[in-house]
Amino acid sequence: MAPPAPPTPPLSLRSFWSDLPREGRLLLSVVVFEFIGTGLVLPFHVVYLHEVRDFPLSDVGLLLALSPLAGLLMVGPGGAAIDRFGARVVMISTALLLACGDVVLAFADTQLLAGIGLALNGAAFGMSFPAVQSLVATIIPAQMRQRYFGVNFALLNLGIGIGGVVGGFVVDVERLTTFRAIYLCDAASYAPALFLLLVPLRHVSGKAPRPPDDVDAAPVSYLTVLRQPVVGSLTLLTFVAAFVGYGQLNTGFPAFASEVSGVDTRGLGLAFAANTLVIVLLQLVVLRRIEGRRRTRVIVVMALAFAACWLLLGVSGLLSGTVGATLLVAACASVFALGETMMQPTIPALVNELAPDHLRGRYNALSSGVFNLAAVTAPVVAGFLIGHGHAPVYIGLLLLGCLACCAVSVLRLEPQLPPGANGVRVPPPEPADGAPVLPITTVAGSPPPVPD
Repeated sequence: MAPPAPPTPPLSLRSFWSDLPREGRLLLSVVVFEFIGTGLVLPFHVVYLHEVRDFPLSDVGLLLALSPLAGLLMVGPGGAAIDRFGARVVMISTALLLACGDVVLAFADTQLLAGIGLALNGAAFGMSFPAVQSLVATIIPAQMRQRYFGVNFALLNLGIGIGGVVGGFVVDVERLTTFRAIYLCDAASYAPALFLLLVPLRHVSGKAPRPPDDVDAAPVSYLTVLRQPVVGSLTLLTFVAAFVGYGQLNTGFPAFASEVSGVDTRGLGLAFAANTLVIVLLQLVVLRRIEGRRRTRVIVVMALAFAACWLLLGVSGLLSGTVGATLLVAACASVFALGETMMQPTIPALVNELAPDHLRGRYNALSSGVFNLAAVTAPVVAGFLIGHGHAPVYIGLLLLGCLACCAVSVLRLEPQLPPGANGVRVPPPEPADGAPVLPITTVAGSPPPVPD
């Protein structure tokens, strides 16, 4: 009888860091610094364009829509470029585009310049997330990717939180130079990542050769990828989760809180601070709890957390203008953060478990494109329902979306996933007496072999 498998050591930052390849440590080492720059400017786009540059608020809304729209348009070409040229080359290009976009915004005294800067940033972000995830999948072993994506998300939020606090103390609507300074600092925050990609990580291309039996085949289209049943199910699940999740965080959530619940800007600031704090404090705890569990079931718990979040938001509308409403909105953002800590490690890990090495760019671009599509459609739906006095309908729609997310995850996606891709530890088969143990290899996304 084979000896029992050794217990998995508990996850800690020290063990995680020591187990990482050198390249993974280098990538993580610049995340906080880079996203401090993002946090410096992210909360202040509207203030800068409307109150400092004096652009009409209606025009500011259109200008800010350019960013996710450009990201949605560029994510497809970006994924193809990742597969053709490698993730590292695309990451270098996106870092340069992001820096250029920030410099343009710093000196954008016309709406045309502001639109160009925002479009550059949006296009770069549309390509950067699939590029980063593809490079991570190249560097990090499969069994560590879920942990890596989770820790990366916590560091990202820590950077944004620090940047937001610093930016709040620095900017002054009466002084244009303060806003110009934060945009230039954001541009400079990409310098360490550029250095890493150009010097210590220059040997990592993030490009995989096509299999020998596929060298002469025509390039795989996004439609071909999407026609695979498991990919179609994961794409549908990702859109629904993004629509009831991130699609609402920066639009529907603050709109409901301010217009229906009567929460002021300080209360909203408290809510977003609570959101960031919960992510930073709980991400490692959540990673320990979900390790070795079915990712589809983790997504169900995530959807239930989102549902609880929107219920709290709905109740806050019944206490409009009170301290109770402010506390409920802060609690809503905190519960939402709990859902985020489950979403960020699982969906990217699922995508990269299913993706063949030579098509990682397209798989990650498809996932990123779905997030962008949700970011474009969710504000439209939220704005229409809340703006026309249909707040209960808005909350009800989100709750139905959360239930749909549970159903798609368990009833549709889970039966299509092999246990390994779904995050379940599969023990090696016990050999017959005297028989050698042979390694079993499977193609990501295919069912496990059936014994004779």
